[in-house]
Amino acid sequence: MVDWNLAVATATRLVRPGPEVSRHEARAVVAELRRHAKTSERHVREYTRMVPENATVQDTPVLVVDRAGWVKANVAGFRELLGPLLGKMQERRGSAPGGAVLGAVGGKVTGVELGMLLSFLASRVLGQYETFAPAALDLPGPATGGRLLLVAPNIVHVERELGVDPHDFRLWVCLHEETHRTQFTAVPWLRDHLEGEIQTFLGATEMDPMNVLERLREAAQSFAGARPADEHGEDGRSLVELVQTPEQREVLGRLTAVMSLLEGHADFVMDGVGPGVVASVAEIREKFQQRRASGAGRLDAALRKLLGLDAKLRQYRDGERFVRAVVGEVGMDGFNRVWTSPNTLPTKSEIAKPSDWVARVHGK
Repeated sequence: MVDWNLAVATATRLVRPGPEVSRHEARAVVAELRRHAKTSERHVREYTRMVPENATVQDTPVLVVDRAGWVKANVAGFRELLGPLLGKMQERRGSAPGGAVLGAVGGKVTGVELGMLLSFLASRVLGQYETFAPAALDLPGPATGGRLLLVAPNIVHVERELGVDPHDFRLWVCLHEETHRTQFTAVPWLRDHLEGEIQTFLGATEMDPMNVLERLREAAQSFAGARPADEHGEDGRSLVELVQTPEQREVLGRLTAVMSLLEGHADFVMDGVGPGVVASVAEIREKFQQRRASGAGRLDAALRKLLGLDAKLRQYRDGERFVRAVVGEVGMDGFNRVWTSPNTLPTKSEIAKPSDWVARVHGK
């Protein structure tokens, strides 16, 4: 169904080169990012009061990668998550006349398309806690997930673009990404819960090609006539959302709430720890927020809209507001009750109205 090797080869060939650095500078950047990741671990755990219970998960590796390394890791993640869905689709296609030939051709096409998507994203991601992937090709790591990736060329590119202190910026980025690692290592059920929701979402994928084509046609019409974003960024739905089934939209609402929580919590922690350890944090935050909001031209804005990446930007904003409001009302320990079980996670409506979560969980 997907030629994964072709996806990696395509993305690696198409991805833009990183900023020019000398061999000596590259080594220094990698070493500094590793040091900052280790330092961030202590800062984040002290601030959040979240510590992994299992000693083995405290040693999840930190990998400083280039853009090609990020591509390889994410292709491995896609293979892991999409395996059940692709197996079902392969079984359905295999029983159809000419299914084997169609599968071989379709796998090449899908591999190229996935590679093109990853080449677009590979130059934009600063870091990522890789939760689900198995050992990714030649990247070290445990059998299933649990790796923190820091994309060195992208970090250097952004720090230069913003004109900020590079040492402060690297630590600031590490604080955000280390918060994600702490979330998953200190909350044992979170990974399985998130994977279950994703598999439910994928399991609801429409298998009838005619129905898919009809929804695509409707989505294209809706997308063409979509109204511009209002002051809150609520601008209809992306093309990705418009082709979903009703069941998928319900699951997506729950996933959106969880992702808003995780991203907002990371931003909140980054800003909370930052003033004590990052001297120029105010300047970095202001410039980085401006960069997030501005995008990078018409094509970039169109692709972000098409892929639903604008929704991710709203997740940072809405999630951070939720965390800040809850901590302000019930303190950090009160907020940390959010990690008790899936039932204490906020709903999408509670993300927008934190007082409802406080009333439900704390009885206030």
